[in-house]
Amino acid sequence: MNQTNMIGWDIGGAHVKAAVINHEGVIIAVYQQPCPLWKGLDQLRGAVTRIMREASGEHYRHTVTMTGELVDLFENREDGVKQIIDTITNMLPQRRCLLFAGLEGFMDSGQVQASHYQAIASANWLASASFAAQKAGGGLFVDIGSTTTDILLLNDGKVLAEGYTDYQRLLSRELIYTGIVRTAVMAVAQTAQDQGRELGLMAEYFATMADVYRVTGELNEHHDQCETADGAEKTVMASARRLSRMIGSDFSPSELPRWREFAENIRARQLQKIQRGCEYRIQQAHFPENSPLIGAGIGRFLVKHLAQVYGYPYLDYSGLFPQSAIQAGLTVADCAPAVAVACLAREFYGIECV
Repeated sequence: MNQTNMIGWDIGGAHVKAAVINHEGVIIAVYQQPCPLWKGLDQLRGAVTRIMREASGEHYRHTVTMTGELVDLFENREDGVKQIIDTITNMLPQRRCLLFAGLEGFMDSGQVQASHYQAIASANWLASASFAAQKAGGGLFVDIGSTTTDILLLNDGKVLAEGYTDYQRLLSRELIYTGIVRTAVMAVAQTAQDQGRELGLMAEYFATMADVYRVTGELNEHHDQCETADGAEKTVMASARRLSRMIGSDFSPSELPRWREFAENIRARQLQKIQRGCEYRIQQAHFPENSPLIGAGIGRFLVKHLAQVYGYPYLDYSGLFPQSAIQAGLTVADCAPAVAVACLAREFYGIECV
């Protein structure tokens, strides 16, 4: 094991992310590939193949966490877990890997039974939060991704999770289904302000939050690997045009400042939803004033903003790794579950990350 690199995989419904840790415990690469899994398992095979091709030339052990079992390709969550495990293991040279089963820890793919599927399903949030708790001790962990937001209290090196399944976490508000790329604008707000007046938004898939953050200038284009709502280009003007459709207005390039202000208003409404979730979790426990907000995911710039609003220290997830890699515009914080599950797997083998 000492001379073997580790790859941590985070198999999502829209992306596959991976993190490579060398035999010295240093994160040397992170990857993200689009994977619209609802279109078929060939999407998963293609994404994994592309990443393995980029990471070629080394001997690896593999560890996997997932959320992709939720897509409607599968009959149910258990069917999804089984098919994802079968697909991944069949692609690996040794046809084996470690599966992260949440509270049950790690298990070899050859030992996984149907009774383990519920523990394996959508446990990637616990990997990220657990590693953050180990490193930071306490705080509020907030991971804002392309589709969802996780909000977890950390204390004394442990994750104080009230829920475990997606259903339970939606009830506890530890999972908020909003993200900065794939989320439809109509799912963020029913009304918005335009030119000083409040009006209703059209309940149509005309624009996504990627359009909002592209217009505000906050979107890292490396993070947006999904198709636009209309299949058109990913430019500021095209995004502004898509946003204009949300209120039934024609678009004129000369009015770009108008649509930038409109985008800022939609941004504020999404931020308010996340802020309410953070406040709810903070109110559930004694939260020391010097406790940090720990930001992970591609939308963690919003977590930094909230830390400034609250007056709490901000800790970027990348700061947990003094030595880390940036690959094609991605950082370890962008791929937190993949990084965390790889590090936790090394600890499972008795070797720490640095």
